This record gives sequence, structure tokens and C-alpha cells, in this order.
Amino acid sequence: MTDSVGPVGGGPGDSDDRIIQTDLRNEMSRSYLEYAMSVIVGRALPDARDGLKPVHRRILYAMYELGLTSDRPYRKCARVVGEVLGKYHPHGDTAVYDALVRMAQEFSMSMPLIDGHGNFGSVDNDPPAAMRYTESRLRALTTDSLLEDIEAETVDFADNFDGSQQEPTVLPARIPQLLLNGSAGIAVGMATNIPPHNLNELIDGLQALIANPEITDQELIQLIPGPDFPTGGQILGREGIRETYLGGRGSVTMRGVANIETIEAPGRPDRDAVIITELPYQTNKAALIERIAELVNDKKLEGISDIRDESDRDGMRIVVELRRDAYPQVVLNNLFKLTPLQSNFSAYMLALVNGEPILLTLRKMLEVFLDFRVETIERRTRYLLRKAEERDHILLGLLLALDQLDPIIALIRAAPDTATARQQLQDRHGLSDIQADAILQMQLRRLTALEADKIRLEHEDLVTKIADYKDILGRRERVFGIIQSELGQLQERYPTRRRTEILDLGGGLSDIDLIANERSVVLLTETGYLKRMPVSEFEATSRGTRGKAGTRSQGEDAVKLFISCNDHDTLVLFSDRGVSYALPAYRVPQCSRAAKGTPVVQLLPIPREEAITTLIPVSEFSDDTDLVMLTRGGFIKRTRLSAFSNIRSNGLIAINLEEGDALTWVRLAVPGDSVLIGSKAGMTIHFRLSDEELRPLGRTARGVRSMNLRDGDALVSMDVLPVELADQVAASAEDEEDAASEGPWVLVASASGLGKRVPVTQFRLQKRAGMGLRAMKFRTDTDELVGLSVLGAGEELLLVSEKGVIVRTSADAIPQQSRAATGVRLQKLDKGDRLLKVVLVPPEAEDDPADDTLNDSESSDTETTNTENDAQDS
Repeated sequence: MTDSVGPVGGGPGDSDDRIIQTDLRNEMSRSYLEYAMSVIVGRALPDARDGLKPVHRRILYAMYELGLTSDRPYRKCARVVGEVLGKYHPHGDTAVYDALVRMAQEFSMSMPLIDGHGNFGSVDNDPPAAMRYTESRLRALTTDSLLEDIEAETVDFADNFDGSQQEPTVLPARIPQLLLNGSAGIAVGMATNIPPHNLNELIDGLQALIANPEITDQELIQLIPGPDFPTGGQILGREGIRETYLGGRGSVTMRGVANIETIEAPGRPDRDAVIITELPYQTNKAALIERIAELVNDKKLEGISDIRDESDRDGMRIVVELRRDAYPQVVLNNLFKLTPLQSNFSAYMLALVNGEPILLTLRKMLEVFLDFRVETIERRTRYLLRKAEERDHILLGLLLALDQLDPIIALIRAAPDTATARQQLQDRHGLSDIQADAILQMQLRRLTALEADKIRLEHEDLVTKIADYKDILGRRERVFGIIQSELGQLQERYPTRRRTEILDLGGGLSDIDLIANERSVVLLTETGYLKRMPVSEFEATSRGTRGKAGTRSQGEDAVKLFISCNDHDTLVLFSDRGVSYALPAYRVPQCSRAAKGTPVVQLLPIPREEAITTLIPVSEFSDDTDLVMLTRGGFIKRTRLSAFSNIRSNGLIAINLEEGDALTWVRLAVPGDSVLIGSKAGMTIHFRLSDEELRPLGRTARGVRSMNLRDGDALVSMDVLPVELADQVAASAEDEEDAASEGPWVLVASASGLGKRVPVTQFRLQKRAGMGLRAMKFRTDTDELVGLSVLGAGEELLLVSEKGVIVRTSADAIPQQSRAATGVRLQKLDKGDRLLKVVLVPPEAEDDPADDTLNDSESSDTETTNTENDAQDS
């Protein structure tokens, strides 16, 4: 038996009548567009007029119908949700309850629209209680600003989903609710994210726009300076706000409010702590604390010892305790950088205008609202005018009846029935059907003189009102006046202070904000390895001790350059070819003393045949500061530091060199300073950096001759004497003794580890390009001068040997001697090692913990100094 399947309910021809042949692509395109527009208009995007999505509008209207105003008792949320589902919103109860809950959360909305009673969630993302437990009612602001006049034919009504009820298509909003509480939604192919604002500022902006429709955008932004988030916090910078207001989209950087405080606890030392009292909008407090703990456990966030949530009903308080060695501001900056304590609000102000999604600017939003408000007031006025005219029409009939009372009473008594009486009243007295009915229904008490006067007064009042209503409809300025009056009443009734502070700062944190500005030493080896170490790695020791290794010695990998700087400084590196490079000090990897370091070619694009000869730490590229450059061939020049403020990534030419010459020394100076230059044979020249002696030259200049050298001699060192100290050198001879005892001095050191402090007064100022004076007498023919450093009282030194052994000692421990003396032992050197460089540790390093262990006592020195000889060698 074979089964056959045919069309149901008819013959073969019936099937062809029911099937519509269509292209699949066209059908899919049409169906998808219909679905997308349904989601866009009916669910996800708010209306620009009342700022509400359909679900929010239906909840508020259903509560209004239930009589749940602010002066009535609370009602179970389940009752409200059931009303909304049954009458207006045929979707899931969870969606309706979630929307209701959000409108009651003070941390979600700037001005909540629903007054909730019970657990409605928390800033920790705790879920609200079930709808059968919570209760709600409308807030007074909601009734006054969104639902007032809804029964005065101010808005259109449409059928609900089954045609059994009527629901408003929009609420007659008196305030720009879309900007007040913001909105967020994801539709099909588009989304909206509008931040909340302050009610007072919005009203001020509307008042100004009404008063002057040509108001500039800048003036409008001054009245509405930016979003005002319900959780407070701060907004960094105004550029993102300006982009959002002028273009409809932008990114606003939000930051929580955190302060650094000292916590006192009995039985333990005082500790610094970061106290967080406000969070960025939509930040989960519990997730923030968990994120901080994860970063601490993963060693990505240093300096934190404990985290506690001390929030209570009085406010938020998150305590982040810091370790004793932590830098509070650096920890706070890292919290901003690595956690949601600082985040961005990506604003996209998309809303429905006449049923179409449009990206709106601030001005356009306010203009759309004002147009809607004008329409609302005109519709309300027409409704009131119609009602007044209808009532006055009846009153005119009653007044006619009162004037002709006896004939009308006789007519009514003589009429056989009501219909006859109504018809005779219309025919004989020219009354309308409505007036005749009113007379027939008039009570006998209205015939008294008092009631008659009331009717006449009511008629006169209505005549005045009708004229006023017509005047409102005839003059647009009257409508705007009413809008301003109603806005002023709301502003007076609901004053709101700004919660979010707007800071005139950039939104981003740079890398330097996350680094403590500690004192460090930067070391460069002969093979081109660069590394950074804290000054505290090297404890202060007595003069003549061996010291610690500053780097791991591998073959001929000796220390070449060694400087002290702050981690926030910019390192300007100069090569032997006369090219300058720039590198932030904190980007030099921090290493241990035993580590080799990082090849400089990995940090900067330096050709391998090029060698770095000088490192200069610069805190500010000032136009009042100069760079003094000295080449191996003896050419010196002075160039403004500001000429190097924008060093390209591939370097910048600092000096033009002759064939075979190399740039070897660079120092910072200011006009009026003087320079001391030393040679290998122990000769030193001292001259002023004045325009007469050494005028400033451009970057590409070669320079002039600095010092006249004997055969076989070579330059080995250069240092700058500050102008205030140079003035002492030029003082009279009788002041020389006092200056010698108080400083400044020139530290003279030789390759064998010997050194001394010589008063600057013993190095008289000379003319440039001279032979100079002898600075040191050597004990052996193989010894030579390695460094000249100008120093004052209380300074510290780092002595660096070629093998990388470093001694940190106090300059005061070095004896003061004359120029002709041979010095004392500064550092005990291993066999085959030589003293390479002497580096001054600036006074800022005195706060280091290691300074507490300073030992100023001098160890006994077996070497005796030669008899001081003040004779000067030419």
C-alpha cells in the first residue's frame, strides 16, 4: 500500500494558491530588518523626549495607574511586575523586575525614579531580594516631572499588545530625563551609552538655551560642565567631555577618590594607607578588592601589606595598608593604572528621534527635549481651553436660565416629558442640547442668589482663563515662559549638589607616574652593557676599604661610565661620534650588583661601531642651562641645553668633530660657572664659562681649544664649578684661608687609588688654552690622574674601579691637602685593578636608610703625605 500526501482540505490546485514564491535573500533581508527595527524601537534604545525605554515607561505608568505615588503606602514589587506583564509588557518577569530594581538603585541612577523598600542590591553587585519580598512606590520627582499632566491629552496613547488597554507612547517629561539618569542599551547593530548628569546644571542649561537659542557650545558646556555620576568620583580632563558633547561620542576618564592617610594603631608603628572613599561609576567594589589582592599575590603590585573593606551605612571606606618601605603616591598611581579604580566611560549618545536612532550632541538633545516640551504644553493648553470653553458654554446656559427663571420653570412644568422640555428649551430660548440638559439637571439650591453669584464669578474666571489660553497658543514666548517657570519650580523643590569632581588634568597615567623618583646609579661597561641600581645597594664605609662589586667581571668587561641620578630624570647619552641620544632613567632595567645588565643597543638604536662616552642626567631641559662639551683632542664648546629637548629616536648631532677626534666629556653648567679640566700628567686649567671666554655655540659647531698640553699628555677629566662657588675663587687672598676650611674643594684622584681634597682657591682662574697648574704629585711614574670633582661639605662619593668594585664613602673623610701633595688611600684595589671614576652622590640621597650607618671615622693610613708645598708649577 502506498501512502500519498496531498494538500490539506482541497484538491491539487489548492496548494498553488497558498504558496507564495519569493527570493530567499529578499525574505531574509526583510525579516531581519523588521526584527532589528523591532528591537531598536521597542526594547533597547530610549526615546529622546522622555529618556525612557518601553519597559521603564510601562513600569512607571502601571505604578501610576495603581496609585503608588510617594504619599501612598508601598506595594509589593510582584504586584507591580504582574500588572506590567498582564497589561503592557508581554516578556519575562525577570526583565521587568531588573528594570524596576535599577530605577530604585541610588548607585545606578543620578535621581532614582522609584522608591524601593527592602534589598535592592548593592555596589558590591549583590543581587536584590526576590520580587515577593521587596516593595516599591513612585518617587515625588517621578510624579512631578514625568507623569504630571498625562491625563491632559499631552501625549499620544496606543493600543497595548492585545488591544485591551491603552498605554502612552511617551511620558510628558518636564526635565531631560535622558541626560539626568542616562541610559545604556545594546540593540541590533547599534548601542547607546549615555552618562547621568546633575539636575541643577541641566535646568540651568535649558534656561540659558531658552533665553538665547544662539548660545555657543562653549557657553553651554560651561553651564553643563560634564557628567555627574551617582557614585561620585572624579573625571580627569575635559577633552573627552567636549568630544562627547560636540560629536555625540567620546571617552570620559573616571577615577575613584583616594587619599593617603597615616593609620595609628596601638602596639605597632604608624603605617601609611590609601583610603578609597568613592568609586568610578558602575565599578563593583567587591571585584575591585579582589583584583587588588590578585595583583598583590602575583607580585604585579608592590608595597601593599593588607586590604580591608570598612564600608558601613555612613559611607564607603576601603583601606589599603602599605608597607613601611613603600612610596604611597607610587602605589596609588599603580592602583589607578592596574585596577578599576580608574576606568573609562565610553559615551555614545544614541536615542530615538521620531522613531529613528540618531546620534545626538548635547545641544541637539536639549533642543529635541524643548521641542517636545513646547508640544506638550500646547497640547495641554488646548485641552484646558477646550474644557474651559465647554464649561463656560454650560454656564452661559445656566445664566440664561437664571435671567428668565419664571418662563423656564413654567415651560418645564408644562412639558409632558423630559425630551419635550429639552426640545422646547432649545427652540424657544436658543439653547444647545448640552445647555438644555444642564438646566434640566440643575438643582433647586442653585436658584439662590448666592449660587447665582458663584455661577457668574465662575463664568468671569473662565472668560479670563480662555483668553489666557488663547494667548499662550498664539505666542511662543509665553510657552517658553511656562517652561522656564516649571523648571524653576522643580529646581527649587529638588536641589541637587554635584557629586563628581571634574579635574583639569590629562586622563592617562604615564609610565613615570608609576615609578618612585628614587636615587639610583647607572653603570655602563666597556662592552656596552647598561644597568641601574639603587644607591642604597652601596652602604657608606670608611675611607680606604675595598667596597662591593658593582658588576660581574667577565674578562675585559670593565666599568666605563658611572653616574648618579633620579629615576625620573632623562639620561642624555653622548657618543664618541658626537651624537646625542635620550632615554628615561627608569627605562634602564634595574639589576642587582652581580647582574651584567642590558646591551645599550637594545635600548637605543646606536650603531655597533659607535661608543657611548658620557651620560648626563637631566631633570628639565631649561633654556637657562648649558651643556659644556670637551673632545679628546681638546676642543671645548658651550651649547644651550634646550637645543636637545627633542632628541629623535635615532639620535641628534651634538658636535662636529675633526678626523680622529671624539666627544669624551659633557657636563651641565649655567652662565657664570667655571670649568676645571685635568690632564693625565696631573695638570689642571680653570677658566670662567663667560661669553668673553667661551660664548655659546650652535649644536653643529666644532668648538675652541681648551688647554695646551705637553707631548705625551692627554685630557682625562672635566668638572664644572658653580657660579656661586666660583665667586669665592676670585675673592681676595685674605679670604682664602676661610674658604679653604669651609670649601668648596676639588677632589683629585689617581689611578692607584690615591686622592685628596684641594681647596678651590688654590686653582686660580686663568685664560682658556693655557698650560694650567699642577694638581697632584704622583708617587710612581706609572700613576696618572683619573678624575677631578668639585665637591662641598657633607657630600658622598662613589669610587668605581675598572673591575667594577664600588666604594661609597663620605667626602669629609678625605683629608684636605695642597696641590703638590700625593694624597691618601681612597680605595683598596686588587692587584691589576685601577681606579676608574669618582662619582658624587647628590644631597637628595641623604634620606636613604643606608645613610644612618655612615661612619665618618678615618681608618689609619700607612701612607704619609708629603710636606705641603704651595709652590705653583707653571
